[in-house]
Amino acid sequence: MGKPVNGSKGINPRQEWVLHVRRIRDDQDQAAFAELFRHFAPRVKAFLIKSGSDATTAEECAQEVMATLWHKAHLFDPSRATVATWVFTIARNKRIDVLRKQRRPEPEDLGWGPEAEPDQDDVVALQQETAQLRDALKALPEAQRQLIEKAYFGDLSHREIASQTGLPLGTIKSRIRLALDRLRHAMN
Repeated sequence: MGKPVNGSKGINPRQEWVLHVRRIRDDQDQAAFAELFRHFAPRVKAFLIKSGSDATTAEECAQEVMATLWHKAHLFDPSRATVATWVFTIARNKRIDVLRKQRRPEPEDLGWGPEAEPDQDDVVALQQETAQLRDALKALPEAQRQLIEKAYFGDLSHREIASQTGLPLGTIKSRIRLALDRLRHAMN
């Protein structure tokens, strides 16, 4: 997964992404956009998280980056950059805009551009682990699952969760500990 589907042989993925951007530019091709979105949105989100964004901000920025790709496909110039470089430049600029709005100084170590594509074996293993974790989360009792989601996906502290839910702090900690034990067991 991640590489564009192509009926014609001999076109490398970079050329295929360029053709997708052209299809978006010329025909507002939603299928081409969907492929680009599936490939780049998770990578952009991971890039933004790695550069210091919280998960929610990274998700919102990734959505904005992909919307920009849709609306500004006519600005892409394949002689100046690859599609990946263009997308990650948009992401970097969105990140800088967010930092400016928050009136924070730009981090010195803000990465520039995408990392190398992972090996296919690593991608498959990660997809399998993700599916296994998703199933393990679904199998948790509702009360535990909600607390895990708040703590790890909502990035809330135990105190914030207690304040939000009205549950005692000890109950929060116990349920999260039990849920993590169950998840560890399910992942092994």
